[in-house]
Amino acid sequence: MTNFIPIFPLELVVYPGEQLNLHIREKPYQQLIRESVESQKGFGIPPVIKGRLHEYGTLMQVIEIAKTHADGAIDIRARGIKVFRILEVVRDIPEKPYAGAIVHYPDNRTEGDRRLMESLIMALQWLHQRLNIEKSFDKPIDHLSAYDLAHHACLGLEGEYQVLELLHERQRQEFLRRHLKNIRPIIDEIERLKERVKWNGHFRDLQLPKF
Repeated sequence: MTNFIPIFPLELVVYPGEQLNLHIREKPYQQLIRESVESQKGFGIPPVIKGRLHEYGTLMQVIEIAKTHADGAIDIRARGIKVFRILEVVRDIPEKPYAGAIVHYPDNRTEGDRRLMESLIMALQWLHQRLNIEKSFDKPIDHLSAYDLAHHACLGLEGEYQVLELLHERQRQEFLRRHLKNIRPIIDEIERLKERVKWNGHFRDLQLPKF
């Protein structure tokens, strides 16, 4: 299935099911949002990473315009609906100040592995504990997806985009598993460095190494 949608490129990745709150100052995108509300049609957020518009993005539906400010800026709440792939960017739309795209909606399989999800949650809890982050997921485990976890796994923008490109839940789970496994020694090393800094200048009682 293909269709034409207006696009709102941003330096972020949004996932299906995610709620996004935005403060919008730019008049072209204020118009895009108002027209989206009036037509009850969605708009797309394709990520811009290192100055380049990427081909996968998420179709968004405006939930509400929460506030209109005196300067015309608007606060909106929107929700991610599904993943799209850009086939062609249309930069000049007659009588519109924003761009659009012809997009395709690929099949996106949502069946995951429950045991793998349990291990991912445990790995995230370990990570958040080490980073002194308090995070709880307000869903039972059977309702959680890799999308729910990805923003909380220290992936960075490029890593989050790689998750968006994966069109099978088990692939997304496996991607997160490998990432969380690989990041563990890095976090451990940071903890060791922090301890060294704490001890700098103090008298230390060290065990002699065997050699």
